[in-house]
Amino acid sequence: MASSSYAPFSALFNGSRPNPSLKPAAFIIPSLKFSTSISNSVNLSNGFSLKSPINPGFLFKSRNFTVHSRAAAEKTVHDFTVKDIDGNDVALNKFKGKVMLIVNVASRCGLTSSNYSELSHLYEKYKSQGLEILAFPCNQFGSQEPGSNPEIKQFACTRFKAEFPIFDKVEVNGPSTAPIYEFLKSNAGGFLGGLIKWNFEKFLIDKKGKVVERYPPTTSPFQIEKDIQKLLAA
Repeated sequence: MASSSYAPFSALFNGSRPNPSLKPAAFIIPSLKFSTSISNSVNLSNGFSLKSPINPGFLFKSRNFTVHSRAAAEKTVHDFTVKDIDGNDVALNKFKGKVMLIVNVASRCGLTSSNYSELSHLYEKYKSQGLEILAFPCNQFGSQEPGSNPEIKQFACTRFKAEFPIFDKVEVNGPSTAPIYEFLKSNAGGFLGGLIKWNFEKFLIDKKGKVVERYPPTTSPFQIEKDIQKLLAA
């Protein structure tokens, strides 16, 4: 098995580095392949990366080596639990297999009427096909969502006949940002990086819980309809 292209496997565990004259190569044992390449892996503290071809999601390190699972880094919207407008916990994994449009809403914004009306129309049209719209009230932009949760619920459901889920009022920027919004922003940075710019910014989520697109507040729900159709058909 050994050849001039392969450095001694023991070098990985005694703290020494392979001979510089040797090519960066693979260290092979019967069931595992350990590579010095950093592609699709994680650098370990001694400069090496170790991958298992049997389960590429795992990286190994002995003694003070850390075991990492790539799956742990592949978090989705489905991993979060949030509170609804009535204070009940809602595990978002209940929406697995559905397309989601997540929107930070406000009751007194210049965009309120058009957005709520169009969101309600899209929900009525595509709910049976697997669309869910998740509305998160937020009072961080011009204090345009000052009401209590019951007041927000009555406003949305009475004036705009909103039937889609409405959740607890959250913060979407700053040190008290809700975890779901930290996740959304980290997966779709937007023009201003992590900042949500105003009311009615929108995130489109596929059936697997992955963020696929982010839209600024000025993008109306109707402008997103074709993107929603594509994900529903996927």
